[in-house]
Amino acid sequence: MIRNLARGVSAFTSNAFLVDGERTVLVDTGANFDIVPKIHEQVDELDAVVLTHTHPDHVGNIDAVRDVFDAETWGFDLDQPAVDNAIEDESTLRIGDDEYVVLHTPGHKNDHLCLYSESATTLFAGDLVFQNGGFGRTDLPEGDRELLIRSIDRLRSVVDDSLSAMHVGHGPSVVDSPYDHIEMAARAARLG
Repeated sequence: MIRNLARGVSAFTSNAFLVDGERTVLVDTGANFDIVPKIHEQVDELDAVVLTHTHPDHVGNIDAVRDVFDAETWGFDLDQPAVDNAIEDESTLRIGDDEYVVLHTPGHKNDHLCLYSESATTLFAGDLVFQNGGFGRTDLPEGDRELLIRSIDRLRSVVDDSLSAMHVGHGPSVVDSPYDHIEMAARAARLG
């Protein structure tokens, strides 16, 4: 089961998805709210934290999570203080009960990752793409619109219209034709 622990939080934060199962994983920690009791409401232990990228709104709660759950973090860039273990592009990672392929998708931030499970038909898109054709900002440090477009195109080449759920860094998850939202993001990113 996948639960957004940042749902209903009014502070500036990213979404933070708790995926329980064989390997209980938190995808991003969010920021500016106390996530620890929200995790404890659902599970007793946390096996790992996987970071889509290391912008402060996605990793702000990392120290609290590490302190209480003694969970190691996984991300793309070991030079980032929030990352304990590096994940290589195209490697696989167990999240919950499913295997996810890790896709390095820079453009919003150099260390950005998407996580895709073909068997679960589920994608964690971070801040690469959003509902209704939204896409990640490129006006922040490390932002690069052309690189973002290439990353969206790469994602489009890996997932297809069998995708049933896309969990994004901000806003609601997309469970109604999520592949169409990726297609819209690819077109929108080219326009502006």
